[in-house]
Amino acid sequence: MQVCHTVCCGLDVHKKKVVACLRSSGTDGRRRSEVRTFATTTRALMALADWLVSASCTDVAMESTGIYWRPVYQILEERQLAMLLVNAAHVKKVPGRKTDVTDCEWIAELLEHGLLRGSFVPSAPLRKLRELTRTRRQLIDIHSQQANRLQKVLETANIKLGDVATDVLGTSGRAMLKALIAGERDPQKLAKMAVGRLKEKRAALADALDGHFTDHHAFLLRSLLVHVEFLEQQIGEFDQRIAEATAPMVTHIEHLDTIPGVARRSAEQIIAELGDDMRQFPTAEDAASWAGICPGNHESAGKRRRARTPKGNRWLRSTLVESARGAARKRNCYLAAQYGRLAKRRGDKKAIVAVAHSILVAAYYMLRDGVEYREVGAQHFDRIQREHLIHYYQRRLSDLGLDVMVIEGAAAEPSTLRH
Repeated sequence: MQVCHTVCCGLDVHKKKVVACLRSSGTDGRRRSEVRTFATTTRALMALADWLVSASCTDVAMESTGIYWRPVYQILEERQLAMLLVNAAHVKKVPGRKTDVTDCEWIAELLEHGLLRGSFVPSAPLRKLRELTRTRRQLIDIHSQQANRLQKVLETANIKLGDVATDVLGTSGRAMLKALIAGERDPQKLAKMAVGRLKEKRAALADALDGHFTDHHAFLLRSLLVHVEFLEQQIGEFDQRIAEATAPMVTHIEHLDTIPGVARRSAEQIIAELGDDMRQFPTAEDAASWAGICPGNHESAGKRRRARTPKGNRWLRSTLVESARGAARKRNCYLAAQYGRLAKRRGDKKAIVAVAHSILVAAYYMLRDGVEYREVGAQHFDRIQREHLIHYYQRRLSDLGLDVMVIEGAAAEPSTLRH
């Protein structure tokens, strides 16, 4: 086969070691391999980089599990080497692999013949943004878990605050919780702490706060409330840091924020995972396939069989599904209409995935072209299927024994029915 890279290297990255195979041309013109093993400490990785640079290596491909590839990638990237992170499943599918060939040698041979396709690795600033948004997402999930545990403690004490107040951790709710922790047990005094619109429900609050709250419950509630407030402080700090990191991309975030169901945090998560440069994805379909938010493909003998959606970026996928849930609840918008017509035939989950796919496709073109979201309206499907709907309802009314006469024109009288 034709040699595409004269001097290249294949890396098999593990937790404690990196096995490198350098492929180059010998003095006799024949291809030769040199295999070396390095530790994963910074000094050892710098030695690996020096060895590759001194050998005039230009391209490096690596295979790794988990996050062990990141320090190797960062150090070699700084030395201006062309990096290729390959999927282990793709490497194994290339025919011709022998059992007596180590992983790094096989990767190097595939690389020199141009048979490897790299995974999408964002730029260094986007990688940092990813770490920020993903950590914030985990903190938000932990905050929700702690809030649920707090609610369970109240239920065990027969405090029904959540039945009256929409937000137990709101201004009024926190004041009542802290008073309970401090030793206040009079439900009337606790109910008077309500502020805003909750003041109108003081009688119901007094009944809800009359429970069996003991020192044991106060201890549990205190620890949970302290943790919740700490998490909120941490989330606020991450929000500020992410806002600083996304300042150069604020226009893209504002555009994504115009999509129904997509808030600013969701827009920041989409930018962090998908990037702001769509040249890495030739089409919107490629982006959807990478995110794992497209239909599965399982066709055999000319028959399409049921298939799950493929594996993809779970952080982007969960954000899109969450945004799709919000869009499905919004009135008079295309995404809600899409959900409604699909949920009746395919069910809730498939409809939500379809809406999430539409959000991703819209985000792709908005990021690529730098435009805002254009709402086509909830009547979009009625407009494109107008004749079909007319014939359908005419047929249904005819089945009920009614003759229908359709009058065109917006100012026309309603359809005349004759029985």
